[in-house]
Amino acid sequence: MDDVDAVQAQIARNMLDSGDWVTARLNGVPYLEKAPLHYWAIAVMYKIFGVSDWAARIPFALAAVLLCWVTYGFGRWAFGERGGLYAGLILSTCVGLFLFTRILIPDAMLTLAITLALWSLMRAVEEDEPHPRLWALVLAVSLAAGLLLKGLIAVVFVAGPGAIWLLLSRQFFSLRTWRRLRPFRGLLVVLLIAAPWHVLAILRNPPYFDFTMSSEPGVYRGFFWFYFLNEHVFRFLNMRYPRDYNTVPPALFWGLHLVWLFPWSGVLPAAARLGFRPSVRAGRVRLLALVWTGFVLLFFTFSTTQEYYSMPCYPALALLAGAAVAAGGAWVRRGLRVAGAVAALAALATGALLFLVRDAPAVGDISQALRQNPELYTLSLGHMGDLTLHSFAYLKLPLALACAAFLAGAIGLWRCKKVSQAVAAAVVMMVLFVHAARLAMVRFDPYLSSRPLAEALKKAPPGKLIVDDQYYAFSSVFFYAGTNALLLNGRVMNLEYGSYAPGCPDVFIDDGRFGKLWSSAERYYLVAADSARPRLESVVGAASLRVVAAAGGKTLYSNF
Repeated sequence: MDDVDAVQAQIARNMLDSGDWVTARLNGVPYLEKAPLHYWAIAVMYKIFGVSDWAARIPFALAAVLLCWVTYGFGRWAFGERGGLYAGLILSTCVGLFLFTRILIPDAMLTLAITLALWSLMRAVEEDEPHPRLWALVLAVSLAAGLLLKGLIAVVFVAGPGAIWLLLSRQFFSLRTWRRLRPFRGLLVVLLIAAPWHVLAILRNPPYFDFTMSSEPGVYRGFFWFYFLNEHVFRFLNMRYPRDYNTVPPALFWGLHLVWLFPWSGVLPAAARLGFRPSVRAGRVRLLALVWTGFVLLFFTFSTTQEYYSMPCYPALALLAGAAVAAGGAWVRRGLRVAGAVAALAALATGALLFLVRDAPAVGDISQALRQNPELYTLSLGHMGDLTLHSFAYLKLPLALACAAFLAGAIGLWRCKKVSQAVAAAVVMMVLFVHAARLAMVRFDPYLSSRPLAEALKKAPPGKLIVDDQYYAFSSVFFYAGTNALLLNGRVMNLEYGSYAPGCPDVFIDDGRFGKLWSSAERYYLVAADSARPRLESVVGAASLRVVAAAGGKTLYSNF
């Protein structure tokens, strides 16, 4: 588990240990940014299986599987068995879903809630649907779950596309539509499920209601202001402080979806040739998928965005692509051949890299061959910029497997004449590529995770821990060592706001206090990046920094 995942996993552990399931905390500091449902899910897994990294991943893995299954069911209901099967396969094997379910973020769960909500909306207003009340209830429960996963964005991404679709299908102003949707009963269900946590979080983290329309450092205004205004309104308007995030340029944000949907991006033009008339079910679903995709992408075009923020439209794109593949035709075959051509280029690139590093040594761990670009780390895939040619010497097996996968996929996509056979070739290619990517991530583990240092700390004599820089930089130390720590110059980024909360523990120290503690008679340990050593030596001297363990460009020191 790397130093991003461990933050989410440790919050759930703290909830379980403290019994406080309302206010998330890190190192004792209130962490008020996120809704709690994914923390609760992890904590339940801990209760059942014990605290471990694999137990923390269970809810996210289940959510990804359920998302693909719901997309299959949605597609089957709309386009028949083949259309549903293709939609499910496309979603489950696209690059984006694999990349962005590797980390413990609730977006796959949110996407599941949104997909189920929009399918439920369609089912509830469908004329031949025998159970509209049940589907209206599922819609309300899905909205409530979305609120508890990622806040108001869940409602926006259901209400926005849903309302536009109802208008375009000429159902918005129909009394029958609203009778079947039962909005007042649905609102009551949403409030019964989602309101208790919001109310308790406001009451336990006063002041209760602050509507200050600005965001600046050093001021604590309670949960309501931070969660609803700072995290929702100000983040959308790019006015939020602290600015612990970055944004992808709009053109790149849109263009990257060709990568996230690979190898299926090429079949989307074929979907544009299908009907979108609301007079038939398939046309209504394609219309909804089109509106759904456009709404999500346009929303984030005018907001700050990360690479994975658009995940809620992946099922819509999968439905469009699945419908196109099921219909077949020359455009689909061309799209799959385009995927084959891209796969051939990828095979050539990975093969060339493998050839260039064939004799290069791979001594130690991969961190020794990487360069650091901290200015990129506020983006989800910022560490991709750390790669060098020499770093691929540590990735020879993943490169070989990826090359084989792309080569097999290219041959299959070009030689298979039947669409079903070409789809099978693409699926096999992606299964092999995912395994190659997994092997590569294992090689990156010492660089992205601080677990080796945590294991060394557990074996060392008892002492107090100090962590240099912000909590996120070494969060896996907290998780694997099962301890809290003092944060050296760490009153920044995600914990800065909570550090001003009444009753916040005194865990933030500066260089002056660090020097006094390090020279005291008590044993202290320090975790820091190797690049920080010159600064640390200027504070406490080189002789007092005794190395206990080192891995991944990070070191665990002791004062004696």
